[in-house]
Amino acid sequence: MVTWRKLLAETEQRLERLGTPHEANWIISEASGAEGPELPLVLEDEVTEGGMARLDRMLSRREAGEPLQYVLGHWGFRELDLMVDDRVLIPRPETETVTGIALDELDRIGGRERETTVIDLGTGSGAIGLSVALERVRTRVFATDSSADALAVARANAAGLGRAASRVTLSEGSWFSPLPESLKGQVDLVISNPPYVALGAALPPEVSDHEPGRALYAGSDGLDDVRTIIECAPEWLNDSGVLVCELSPEQAPAVQAIAEPLFGEVVVAPDLNDLPRALVAREPVRIP
Repeated sequence: MVTWRKLLAETEQRLERLGTPHEANWIISEASGAEGPELPLVLEDEVTEGGMARLDRMLSRREAGEPLQYVLGHWGFRELDLMVDDRVLIPRPETETVTGIALDELDRIGGRERETTVIDLGTGSGAIGLSVALERVRTRVFATDSSADALAVARANAAGLGRAASRVTLSEGSWFSPLPESLKGQVDLVISNPPYVALGAALPPEVSDHEPGRALYAGSDGLDDVRTIIECAPEWLNDSGVLVCELSPEQAPAVQAIAEPLFGEVVVAPDLNDLPRALVAREPVRIP
């Protein structure tokens, strides 16, 4: 009899070659169907033929270099368990922090007491926009993405969101372009995790070989899309509105310089490692 405990030990050994033996618990949990704290309860169970086949498929993909999140097919983000595959970026802790910063800004301008309008640009899996809708019940979220494939993933994730999904509108198009003109000057918060990697920049193969390039790269300095978002956001924000945009730490001075002529107050907020991670631009300047 082969038990899940035996396969857990064997999986740890195989993943040791990748330097990631800690991933064995996730893979065995997924193969066995036992989530998180349930795993110890099934370790002495006999492995079924179907469970063995699922494990073999996942291990083969992981050993070939595919990211763990894609192998599992889902990943946690704040309060969500998101479906993810190679049509979208993997949700990362840095983006969770940026989302938290955006929610703090929304609260600062009264988002818990009144109805607010939020735009999520380049939504990908829907991680940011769906989190905002779930965690702030007075929000109306408009999420856009130029990739039909990414929006299919976001729609699947929205379908599992419950009542909060009724306050989310997903639209295909580049940045602000698919949004209704009636939103101009009415938006409380614009948030985005845009592409910000410079063309030709070295990335780990696990990222460059598997995650969608269109969601990673943005021109020679990585700022093509960030510039577009910063320059267009004031037209959509109301007078107390805020733009929150994820960036790479070394880009902070350049991003601040782009935003300062267009907003009354510009700061860069740190992530959990105290690295500059999120542009926070408040009070859009009205240019005649």
